[in-house]
Amino acid sequence: MPDLARDQPQRPPVTDVHWLFGDQLGPHFLTPGDDGAPARDAPVVMIEARSVFRRRRFHRAKAHLVLSAMRHRAGELGDRVRYVHAETYREGLSEAIGDAPVTVHHPTSRAALRLVRSLDQVRVLPARGFLVPHDAFRTWAGAHETGRLRQEDFYRWVRRELDLLMDGDTPAGGRWNHDHDNREPPPRGAPTLGAPRPYRPREDDIDAQVRSDLDRWERDEGIRFAGRDAPRRFPATRREASAALRRFTEHRLPGFGPHEDAMLAADPVMSHSLLSSSLNLGLLDPFEVVTAAVNAWRTGRAPVNSVEGFVRQIAGWREYVWQLYWYFGEEYRQLNALHHRTPLPDWFLELDADAVTARCLATVLAQVRDTGWTHHIPRLMVLGSFALQRGWDPRGVTDWFHRCFVDGYDWVMLPNVTGMSQYADGGRMTTKPYTSGGAYIHRMSDLCDGCSYRPGDRTGERACPYTTGYWSFVHRHRTLLAANHRTSRAVQGLDRLTDADQVLRTNHRWDEHPP
Repeated sequence: MPDLARDQPQRPPVTDVHWLFGDQLGPHFLTPGDDGAPARDAPVVMIEARSVFRRRRFHRAKAHLVLSAMRHRAGELGDRVRYVHAETYREGLSEAIGDAPVTVHHPTSRAALRLVRSLDQVRVLPARGFLVPHDAFRTWAGAHETGRLRQEDFYRWVRRELDLLMDGDTPAGGRWNHDHDNREPPPRGAPTLGAPRPYRPREDDIDAQVRSDLDRWERDEGIRFAGRDAPRRFPATRREASAALRRFTEHRLPGFGPHEDAMLAADPVMSHSLLSSSLNLGLLDPFEVVTAAVNAWRTGRAPVNSVEGFVRQIAGWREYVWQLYWYFGEEYRQLNALHHRTPLPDWFLELDADAVTARCLATVLAQVRDTGWTHHIPRLMVLGSFALQRGWDPRGVTDWFHRCFVDGYDWVMLPNVTGMSQYADGGRMTTKPYTSGGAYIHRMSDLCDGCSYRPGDRTGERACPYTTGYWSFVHRHRTLLAANHRTSRAVQGLDRLTDADQVLRTNHRWDEHPP
């Protein structure tokens, strides 16, 4: 007879505890692999550190989502996890396991990486939750000229390497870039896009407990939050995130592409996926997300332009931002090429949309206040553009985006805001500053309808703050812009204005007051 004890598969002894950060919540962070990941049944520690919320004034909906997701994950892991409430991560780890050895996948922030590397008992494993290893990106970057690490080049390389949305050696649909088909303004006269509704989770007892705890922290411990905590809108579990992914790819992805850059006041979600927070919490893996989108194209359920636009967001932009965060180094945070130093005003910090007259800015600021989210064009061309025109301190702007968005993390917002939105790196990430007058907002949205200001007015009581702000920005940085072939025409346009001095005087109206 066989020796059953001898014939059982031999498991390696479990000695290391595995530490899960609050943005490492999907199954792929506990799956054994060839990167030294923990055994399938390794014990887990999770730490809810109160100091995180003392240091920064986060959006209330963001704090709720993160804590709900962490506590739901702990509930799923059951007896396998030690869930610790502590003031700091260091104290929590000591309480949970003492000096026992622990593994952790590469954290997503420099501060967290410094912490885990300072602890002798911690072994840091390679990062998960992204498509490209750091070493592979550095090799790719090393083959390009300094200052020429462009997203489009990187995106095409990723698609080739992963055979993603490809027909052999040819990009699907015969083009790498379908932006031409994906920049349509919204349908005129239609208050909404009419897209199928996105997935909405249902709250449970864990959400109720999180909300009660946040109330108590505000009442008894002086921890302050921004914004409003409405019923949770974003997934907090793997099951919810998977359902949201299915809902998007099966019902919303087909209409995503054409209007992905458009804005509608009554339809802030339009056909967007709402998957960014699930990806950034680690509930979804980016490869499964882009694979689901590509499968929708291959099976004829979504057109190539919509699928390409979405794949570009994940495999192009998200991956590019993650890689640049680490590649550029900590000094990137200090860059301020335009020498913008104006502090953010209180009305902006407080998300006081009711203090704002300009309909576009009031609408978007209210969306952030009420939900902690708005899609990429309001972020860039309404919020970020206004900050750039006013000359606000890019570090303050970056911190605001980090705190006030449910999908905001240091690695997300540092390149996105410092580099792209505020051009504080002087062009290391993008080829030009992204700002515009009111005409762009009018063309790509219905946000100018019924506004007290007119997008075409540069002077007078109804002068648009974005239009005057645009020309003021061009005037302030004319030397830099004149030397850039992508922006030199803006300087020429400024020189043709016969009322430039009056425009600049009009713009000062909003230096100390909301627009």
